[in-house]
Amino acid sequence: MSTNSAPVAWLTQESYDRLKTELEHLSGPGRTEIVARIEQARSEGDLKENGGYHAAKEEQGKAEARIRQLTHLLENAHVGEAAPDDGVVEPGKMVSAKIAGDVENFLLGSREVAGDANVDVYSEKSPLGAAIQGKKAGDVVTYSAPNGKQITVEILSATPYVS
Repeated sequence: MSTNSAPVAWLTQESYDRLKTELEHLSGPGRTEIVARIEQARSEGDLKENGGYHAAKEEQGKAEARIRQLTHLLENAHVGEAAPDDGVVEPGKMVSAKIAGDVENFLLGSREVAGDANVDVYSEKSPLGAAIQGKKAGDVVTYSAPNGKQITVEILSATPYVS
């Protein structure tokens, strides 16, 4: 018997609301639009060589996958205010760190929190995320990368993420 060990995503109320709106659109009007396109393409005849039909079916598959992903995410999300500006590395923080000698800036948390922003995101469940969680500027940690290599990380700063 397996237990549900799904990671809990941290989301701001704004991110949660945006994703809930996307889910409502995809599972309502979005679904209806795709079904209508499939029916229209189907009425054009031979399905083997009907590019519009195959494109609509592919779009339907992607939309259904996104609906499942959003449903799971929203059911398991921890919704709250932005992380406090206390300098501690935790989900919802922009982290600046020297990783194996290179300075990197990234959001710790869920890709969904960043929305369309062009920012690197690391999950708090990733090896890097787990190693730095709870640390502060000046702290140095070493963690094992998936390839077994030991990587040293120095935390430079951790500030609340603002979209």
